[in-house]
Amino acid sequence: MATVDDVAKAAGVSISTVSYALSGKRSISQTTRQRVLKAAAELDYHPRASARMLAANRSQILAVTAPLHADTDHSVHMQFAMEVTKEARSLDYDTLLLVHDDPMEGMRRSAATALADGVVVLDVDAHDPRADLARTMDYPVVFVGIPEQSEGLMCVDLDFEAAARLAVDRLIEAGHSSIGMISHPRITIERESNFPLRFLAAFEEHCRARGIAHAVAYPDGNHSAVGPVDELLRTLPDMTALVLNTSSDVANSALPALFAHGITVPHDMSVIAAGAAYPTHRLSVPLDRIPLDAHASCAAAVDLLVAAIDRGMREARTVLIAPEYQDFGSVRAPAPRAEKTAQHSA
Repeated sequence: MATVDDVAKAAGVSISTVSYALSGKRSISQTTRQRVLKAAAELDYHPRASARMLAANRSQILAVTAPLHADTDHSVHMQFAMEVTKEARSLDYDTLLLVHDDPMEGMRRSAATALADGVVVLDVDAHDPRADLARTMDYPVVFVGIPEQSEGLMCVDLDFEAAARLAVDRLIEAGHSSIGMISHPRITIERESNFPLRFLAAFEEHCRARGIAHAVAYPDGNHSAVGPVDELLRTLPDMTALVLNTSSDVANSALPALFAHGITVPHDMSVIAAGAAYPTHRLSVPLDRIPLDAHASCAAAVDLLVAAIDRGMREARTVLIAPEYQDFGSVRAPAPRAEKTAQHSA
């Protein structure tokens, strides 16, 4: 493994000049810098991380606090953690996953010991105690998610309210006037996970504003859409459209649950998966989708955090990512009642 002395000898300069050339701490001639960089590249030399940390007074590490709950969707959880790691790596940062049972303690320790240069907060609740802690810390923290009280915080997330309105409007434009929704399990709603609450509130509010009959059902612990579909069909017998703002397991079981009632998509029922972190185009019937893009959210959050680290200050702001509608053909005008009755009686 090449050393700084090897690079110095190959470039014909002193060790201190190599250090200056690689760190940029002192002004040296462009010719000398290029000679040092060329020698370092040819020898595959990488300065010690500890030396870079000391020189910049940074750890070059971003901490990630992502607590696990009984209702955590592990595939989505790890998707977001991985996207934070990938974006951090592109900016020459490593990541440290805070796994302490008390996520507050992990944040405090990171700030007090300079273990990391800043923190990305995942799996945010509406009344998240980490939000109150972040407001008291002279330490950069960015939330992927938006607490109910976001004042004084840096937050990034999909605009779930706009996503809910987009789904409802798309169905209304197609001619639907009775829309059901399958949300997340009640345990997720009760612990006030921020994004299901935001989507749910916007869905109900927009349906009321547009004069649309609507109802919401919640899956139980078996992660199946069977119970919610049965409930919605009882509550809304004229339902012709369904919005899925739920986990991939529940969404995947929605089509067979509808088919068990003799309902096909999109002929009898239009379906949109909204705020979906999972693909829908490979299902037995591809579903229109408003994606929850983990890359977009996490890349924006990491960029915001690194900018705050570079400035040495925290500038409160909320970045909302506009929803995108992906059309895979699962929304159409509702079939005439006579046609539906004839088909189901055949």
